[in-house]
Amino acid sequence: MTAEQGHAATDITVMIVDDQAMVRGSFAALLDAQPDIRVVAQAADGAEAVRSAGESNPDVVLMDVRMPVMDGLEATRRILGPGRPSPHLPKVVMVTTFGIDDYVHEALRAGASGFLLKDASPEELTRAVRVTAAGDALLSPGVTRRLLEHFAERPGPARSSAAPVLDDLTGREREVLVLIGRGLSNREIAGELFIGEQTVKTHVGRLLQKVPARDRVHLVITAYDAGLVAPG
Repeated sequence: MTAEQGHAATDITVMIVDDQAMVRGSFAALLDAQPDIRVVAQAADGAEAVRSAGESNPDVVLMDVRMPVMDGLEATRRILGPGRPSPHLPKVVMVTTFGIDDYVHEALRAGASGFLLKDASPEELTRAVRVTAAGDALLSPGVTRRLLEHFAERPGPARSSAAPVLDDLTGREREVLVLIGRGLSNREIAGELFIGEQTVKTHVGRLLQKVPARDRVHLVITAYDAGLVAPG
């Protein structure tokens, strides 16, 4: 799909990947109705998504998990893996009906930046695109809760292995990490701590280097592993 006239060059571009035409169509209608979001491609399976991503270079990919030909996990690995011809890597949001399960943990390892439940409201969908495009990895509250519950089932030694990383963090960085672990965005963290959003971004950047973590999703896991946040 080519860019439509009337859209600004700074629009957030999106590719929708789902084997159900009705889901693709409804997502596209909702997103294209936004003044700052433009759907540039759609795909019915993972293999088509890999091809389309290289051609359309979207900022954000909404990726279904279970699809024919190639599932969303393998497609995410190929889109974000080495050798991709695109000049920039998109942010991948996994759209799932399954909540936290083996699919989600595989997606984390594949480099997904967030998760959205398929029954999310239109407001949650558009927020997911904007938040992810801005660099804030997305975990919806329901997904965050189940993610933490899953890690609560892990053996104690494994969960405590991340604690040493706290030694190098400042008090403010710990506070920010706790709020990231609760699933808050940079803007929400700024409001909670009464500091500027740019200051939050600086703290997040330092956390990513110190932990180290690939993205905010992995900061959430680190926050739990280190005992800073807990289920419920």
